[in-house]
Amino acid sequence: MPQTEAPDTIVLVHGLWMTPRSWEDWKAYYEAKGFTVLTPAYPGFEIEVEALRENPDIIANLTVPETVDHLAAQIGALPKPPIIMGHSFGGTLTQLLVARGLGAAAVAINSAPTEGVRVTPLSQARSLFPALKNPANIHKAVAFTPEEFHYAFTNTLSKEASDAVWEKYAIAAPGNWVWAYGLIANFKPGPQETWVDYSIARAPLLFIAGGADHIMPPAVNKSNAKHWGKSPSLTAYHEFPGRSHWTCGEPGWEQVADYALEWALAPATTAV
Repeated sequence: MPQTEAPDTIVLVHGLWMTPRSWEDWKAYYEAKGFTVLTPAYPGFEIEVEALRENPDIIANLTVPETVDHLAAQIGALPKPPIIMGHSFGGTLTQLLVARGLGAAAVAINSAPTEGVRVTPLSQARSLFPALKNPANIHKAVAFTPEEFHYAFTNTLSKEASDAVWEKYAIAAPGNWVWAYGLIANFKPGPQETWVDYSIARAPLLFIAGGADHIMPPAVNKSNAKHWGKSPSLTAYHEFPGRSHWTCGEPGWEQVADYALEWALAPATTAV
């Protein structure tokens, strides 16, 4: 009977309007379980939230390809394939990374879609409207007001609790990224920055959705998972009822973290 070896490293990829700070609880939680946990920043995002707010040009000028290359280089340099988990646009990046053959298993949490997912619920359109209302935003860093953030990210929290999350974690997002996956990717001819080949073999991939998520509702994640049904590799979907886009930070986040890890460890265990 062959011995088995499970991954000992977890890579947590943050999403838009966030930095690696958004993973601070998950990092400590998984480290307490004995894992090495990496929370790589997008290029230039290695500075603190407050510094990024003061210099939004770092955000505005960032591109998806350079970010994927940056993350792929770090993951590819690890001694063995890790578990990759990404939240929101970090879920999109996670999909792009596994499409490159990286990772032992992957979890996309409240994921933004890759190209070809054309489901756009009303709550998503409303959440993204601050970025999409002005075409000039494609060249800017676009921030949410506390009120916009409450609707898009933290709608299950009180206004007071939401404002505290906004103050501690929120930054602006590259307008060109929002336009790239929100509009351009599905309507501009030819493969775009978030294109993947859904038919390829890759690491097992789990989609987790929050039932009350406004900006990336369950319908988006279900459709994204369905697209990956063309792959011979394992694809799964799980929904947590009543949870918002801030599911990795709102009360009860430990349940989500446990489910993601337990699922990833099972198919990621490889014969040696």
